[in-house]
Amino acid sequence: MASSHICRLRLLAMAVLVAWPLGCQAPESPQTHRTTTSSSDSVITRIAFGSCNNQRLKQPLWSPIGESSPDLWIWMGDNIYADTENMAKMEAEYDHQKSQPGYEALREKAHVLGTWDDHDYGVNDGDRTYAKRDSSQQLFLDFLGVSADSPRRDRKGVYSSHTFGPPGKQVKIVLLDTRFHRDPLTKLDTPSRLYAPDSSARLLGEEQWRWLEQELRESEARVNLIGTSIQAIGTEHRWEKWADVPAERDRLFRTIRESGASGVILLSGDRHRGELSRHDTAIGYPLYELTSSGLTHTTPAPGEVNKHRVGDLVEVLHYGRIDLSFEAPDPHVLLELRGRKDTLLLRERVSLSSLKPALN
Repeated sequence: MASSHICRLRLLAMAVLVAWPLGCQAPESPQTHRTTTSSSDSVITRIAFGSCNNQRLKQPLWSPIGESSPDLWIWMGDNIYADTENMAKMEAEYDHQKSQPGYEALREKAHVLGTWDDHDYGVNDGDRTYAKRDSSQQLFLDFLGVSADSPRRDRKGVYSSHTFGPPGKQVKIVLLDTRFHRDPLTKLDTPSRLYAPDSSARLLGEEQWRWLEQELRESEARVNLIGTSIQAIGTEHRWEKWADVPAERDRLFRTIRESGASGVILLSGDRHRGELSRHDTAIGYPLYELTSSGLTHTTPAPGEVNKHRVGDLVEVLHYGRIDLSFEAPDPHVLLELRGRKDTLLLRERVSLSSLKPALN
C-alpha cells in the first residue's frame, strides 16, 4: 500500500517531534538493547489512559485530558472502531481519529503509547485467525508514529515496553498484545458467559511470554505498569477476560510474582465502564487493576458483581489517570478515573511501600 508507506514516513517525522519534549531516545537496535522499545531520563509524574473510543462519535474528554497536562497518554485498545478486512478503510478511520482537534493538541504535549484490542485489531472478539492481522499491525504502528525502521515493524504483535525516569523515579510501561496470538475459544453466548473456559488455549504466545518474563525480571523501575486490553483480575462478568483462559491468567500472576518486580499495577479497558480491582493473593503483594473504558460511549451494568472491586463501578464517560509522587514523605501513586470537566469519579491512594515482594 503506497499510501500506507507514505503515511509511515510522514508520521516518522511527527514521532520525533513528539518524543523530544520528554527527552525520549530513538528505539535502540536489538543488538544494543534487546527488549526495551524506548527509554527516557525524564521524570514522569502524570499518566493518562483510556479505551473504547469511537472515532465517529463526539469526543468530549480530550479537553480535560489535555488540560490536566499528562506526560504520557496510553491507548488501551478499541482506539478506533474499524471492524473490517479493508485496510484502506481502516487507514481512513485512523486518519479521522488523528484529525480530532483535541487529540491533535494532546499529541503535541504528551508522548503517546498504546496497544490495541479487537475493534482496532479489525474484528470483534478477534483472535489469531484474523486474516489481515499483519497489515493491521502496520497501520496501528503508523497511528502511533512508530518509525518505519523500528524493530517493532517485524515483531509478530504490537506488544512493547517503555522506560522513563532516572533510578529511584523510574517508571516502566509494559503493553501486552492479547489479540495477535490468541487461540479461538468456544463461544457459549449465554447470560453468564460469553466463552467456555479453556485451559489449553493461548492468549499471548510463547515469544511474547518470554519477552514479558525478561522485561519484568530485568526491570529496575519503582513502578511497573502492565497494560492488558482485557481485564485480568475480574472473573464474574460474562464478557472477554483472562479468566476465559485460566492457565494463562495463572501464568500471568506467576510471571509477575517470580520476576521479583516491585510496584506492579495493571491497566485495562474493553468493558465500556470503569472500575478498580484489587487481588490480595495473586503476586505476593496487593495487585491493583485500574480499568478505564468509555472515552466516547459506555454501557451501564447496574448490579454487575466483581468481588475484587474497590469503590464504585463507573458507568459514565471517563478516562484513567495515574499521578506518581516519588518525592513525598510516603511515596505513592494515585489511581483515578475522571469524567467530563475533569470531575473526580474514583480515587485510590496506594503507597509504593505496599507494592513490594516480601523478600525485598
